[in-house]
Amino acid sequence: MDALNISRAAPTDAGVQDVLEAHHALMRSQSPAESCHVLDPTELTAAGAVLFAARSGSTVLGVGAIAPIGPGRAELKSMHTTAAARGRGVGRAILSRLMEEARVQGVTTIWLETGSAPEFAAARRLYMAEGFTECPPFGSYVSDPLSVFMTRSL
Repeated sequence: MDALNISRAAPTDAGVQDVLEAHHALMRSQSPAESCHVLDPTELTAAGAVLFAARSGSTVLGVGAIAPIGPGRAELKSMHTTAAARGRGVGRAILSRLMEEARVQGVTTIWLETGSAPEFAAARRLYMAEGFTECPPFGSYVSDPLSVFMTRSL
């Protein structure tokens, strides 16, 4: 595998759009609409999210975004590693880059919502390993047995 390069990306960049569409479809297939909080590329842009893509050469292996949710606060969105790249540290590298970007933006706390189902266990383990702890719903989210809310200070 070529060295992993993580850089800002647009939802329309080559390969990024495909990964975002795969992420959107997967999230929609795993949760009912009322419990699925995935944003499509247009919604990500409208939310003011900064999107990053992890590439090996020209191949996009994963994406992740950070969106402002208030003064000093941001939410992780659209974290997704392609099936072929899972288990290779891509998600951890994207998360690290997103937290670095959050610090640059002056963010002091970062938040996320993920699923509670077994399919989301690897994501929850990653977040916990990186210092995130479970918390009550934040922003406009409401309590939902299919969601896990997490936060951490930066």
